[in-house]
Amino acid sequence: MTNSQIQRSSFRDPSGFLFTHNGVLLRQVNLSYQDDYDTFIQSGLYNKLLERKMIVPHQEVAQEPKYPESAYKIIQPIYLEFISYPYEWSFSQLKDAALLTLELQGCALEHGMSLKDASAYNIQFHEGRPILIDTLSFESKQEGQPWVAYRQFCQHFLSPLALMANVDVRLSQLLRVFIDGIPLDLVSHLLPTRTWLNFSILAHIHLHAQSQRHFAGRDVRKAATNLSMTNTRVLALIDGLRRGVEKLKWTPVGTEWVDYYDTSHKYLPEALGHKAEVVESFLERVQPNMIWDLGANTGFFSRLGSHRGIPTYAFDIDPGAVELNYLQIKKDEETHLLPLLLDLTNPSSSIGWASEERMSLSERGPVDAIFALALIHHLAIGNNLPFELISKFFSNLGEWLLIEFVPKNDIQVQRMLVSRQDIFGDYTQDSFESSFSVYYKIVHKEVIADSDRTIYFMKRRSNG
Repeated sequence: MTNSQIQRSSFRDPSGFLFTHNGVLLRQVNLSYQDDYDTFIQSGLYNKLLERKMIVPHQEVAQEPKYPESAYKIIQPIYLEFISYPYEWSFSQLKDAALLTLELQGCALEHGMSLKDASAYNIQFHEGRPILIDTLSFESKQEGQPWVAYRQFCQHFLSPLALMANVDVRLSQLLRVFIDGIPLDLVSHLLPTRTWLNFSILAHIHLHAQSQRHFAGRDVRKAATNLSMTNTRVLALIDGLRRGVEKLKWTPVGTEWVDYYDTSHKYLPEALGHKAEVVESFLERVQPNMIWDLGANTGFFSRLGSHRGIPTYAFDIDPGAVELNYLQIKKDEETHLLPLLLDLTNPSSSIGWASEERMSLSERGPVDAIFALALIHHLAIGNNLPFELISKFFSNLGEWLLIEFVPKNDIQVQRMLVSRQDIFGDYTQDSFESSFSVYYKIVHKEVIADSDRTIYFMKRRSNG
């Protein structure tokens, strides 16, 4: 099977693994998981989750296994165009993923099964909502057996949510450091004293952390199986976790860009309308199959693509903007837009085992088109990045580029220079065009009405 390749993120589970064959994504179900897989299908659990759109659909296929000696079945799940990670999600995205995980466990218990994994990486966002992508996450449940994924749920979901709600929303980035979930003792240390009065946080984080210290060095799973825990108690545990997660709140106020279009930063009406027309013209010309909107804010221009049915990913550095964007998606039941948290000056990198387990941003591209609207001055002046480096980076991400040049006399740039010395002699439109022409061919440019800003249509050079 020279055309087959195991997915780099799929090596931890002995039940099976993902691999691609001639570009098709497949999952091998190992013989060791045969009984649990049959129970999962025959109990009706899979059909129930499928009906409620809680799990990715799959079909069994007659494909040669990657490793025939250990294979039971080969299944083909639907293909997701983009994989995101928990440290790229807003507060409500992580919260909804947590609630889905608990709902999955509740459904599993009704069918004599239980989640053996409660990893946030098993959840993806598809058509505007979270969905389970790991078909092999379930195991048969025996009466009296505790929920073996309880600690993992607390580390992957409850801990970051508690920190985001009670300390600082930016602490979700600890998930980039602790790929197996934030350690409970660290979370307990970081949370304010008042959280000891919150029953859910007290029980599932503070006391849980103390229990972990008590059992340090022991086989936790073996110790857990020695504890009798009826299904009724497990359901009560799930319900308590659900209520605890639901009570966690974060309101996106006071962040830098959350009110961008509703304050003095906003465009004049004619400028905003003209800019939207230019974006529409770009979409008509390029007809992209996927868009990455870099610096998307709350997704005003992203929606010009997603409303056409184009899968659009709206990246922004501001957790408040990403949060509001996601809440709007939920309200309007949008299915082609996904907002994600991203610092372009420090984008998601390849992390995990051998630095290959989670993909970098660049590895998840390139895409047909990227937007970079009202962004260049933040990178070039706000972060001292030369035009040529920005151009090269963008050329690795997308074939077509829709980019807005914001001149130095623009009020936004002037505000940025108020508190710092102007050392940006090369920040000119001529320099911008010259630098970007190394990697792109400028196809079209247009000055935005009632402004000095210019939008460019650019196409990546074949030798760029």
